[in-house]
Amino acid sequence: MKTRLFDGWKARAQALCLAAVCGVVIMGFAAGAFAQDPAPAPAQEAAAASVPATTETTPPAVAAATPAPATAPAEAAAAADPAPVVEKGDVAWMLTSTLLVLLMVVPGLALFYGGMVRSKNVLSVLLQVATVFSLLVILWVFYGYSLAFSGEGPWIGNLDKALLKGVTLDSLAATFSAGVSLPEYVFVAFQATFAGITGALIVGAFAERVRFAAVLLFSVLWFTFGYLPLAHMVWAAGGFLFEKGALDFAGGTVVHINAGVAGLLGAYFVGKRVGFGREALKPHNVTFTFVGASLLWVGWFGFNAGSNLEANAGAALAFLNTLLATAAAILGWAATEKVTKGKSSALGVASGAVAGLVGITPACGTVGPFGAIVIGLAAGVICVWGVNGLKRLLGADDSLDVFGVHGLGGIVGAILTGVFSAASLGGVKAEGYDIASQVGIQALGVGITIVWIGVVSVVSFLIAKAVFGLRVPEEAEREGLDITSHGESAYEA
Repeated sequence: MKTRLFDGWKARAQALCLAAVCGVVIMGFAAGAFAQDPAPAPAQEAAAASVPATTETTPPAVAAATPAPATAPAEAAAAADPAPVVEKGDVAWMLTSTLLVLLMVVPGLALFYGGMVRSKNVLSVLLQVATVFSLLVILWVFYGYSLAFSGEGPWIGNLDKALLKGVTLDSLAATFSAGVSLPEYVFVAFQATFAGITGALIVGAFAERVRFAAVLLFSVLWFTFGYLPLAHMVWAAGGFLFEKGALDFAGGTVVHINAGVAGLLGAYFVGKRVGFGREALKPHNVTFTFVGASLLWVGWFGFNAGSNLEANAGAALAFLNTLLATAAAILGWAATEKVTKGKSSALGVASGAVAGLVGITPACGTVGPFGAIVIGLAAGVICVWGVNGLKRLLGADDSLDVFGVHGLGGIVGAILTGVFSAASLGGVKAEGYDIASQVGIQALGVGITIVWIGVVSVVSFLIAKAVFGLRVPEEAEREGLDITSHGESAYEA
């Protein structure tokens, strides 16, 4: 069956207007980026402009040294302000971590999601994951990196680095160690994968019945007005939550709660699948899902340990915590299923692994191994309820449990980060650290994330609905999106 992209002249006109607006905006970005001829910035200034994206404390300030007397020799001035050091080991680790995050998306997330849908929709999910990721990576270079990490406003950055203006082979990004930096291109690439995977996570909530064009339009709007401000608030110097001291080492709020809230609202807007609640909508290939979850676990070491930005003991701590929390979550989910359902399932173990990974993400660099085990266990047990009892309470057809695992797991991890980061419980925060105060800050971060992404998602879905419509026709849904939307079939009869 063939479907038309636009139904009626009004939709065509709206689409043309939207395309024109997007073209004007992009042209404006480009014009602003190249309106001035930038003078080559010193390495220290470039490092300050690229604040590390995953820090719990303000990174070492990079500023000009106190001017030496006019008679002082140039050598004395250079000694007072030595050039940052770029370690080849750090660069190699960060490039490897970036590749591991890509592994999380394709094939990891694609297989994880693809196995959980019915066979007639598996290609549509694979395509949505890969295409949304690719779209957001391109937008990251156009304006995303600049709005997230350039400038020190409380809510959003600026366009000083649109189209990577001023990012060169010589420009540097700061790390968490004074005098140690990374090539800025490495930091740009690493953070691009974070933006891409967050958008790809969302599509699982309304899989099997959504229009492909609507997914792409929503992703652009959500990325521009949702992800970028939140990333700046949490990870950039001057950002509102960054300055409040919110702890989010690798993306509990920016990635997982963000994706969970957007996905849940998408499930409401798109509506329930045909037959939901009346017939079994079973995964077509649990083996795919299990392999996908295994690849996610492997790739997540780049996601979490890579967020340390250096190959040192901090990366080792995040690595160990990622290992332990995931193992604890698998055991917790399997045990909970055994008690409540009588059997532990492969799908449950795969989901438990992801729940543990989500839970430890904000905490992996600041809690100790004991805290990681507790957080993983809590995420594994609580997320079983998230994909069963909570899902029924919410009344949404969240197809692949994006909110039940990523949203709820992210909330659990973000709050418990404030508890187990304390040195008294094995964490790295010692002098002056107050658990109650930090938990309050963590809760503030969770609340802001839910409200901000909620508002942006509602508006974005309304726009996508007005332009393309959100849902395929019922006949197309019954036949399957692989054939009706993409003209292909995963399994030939």
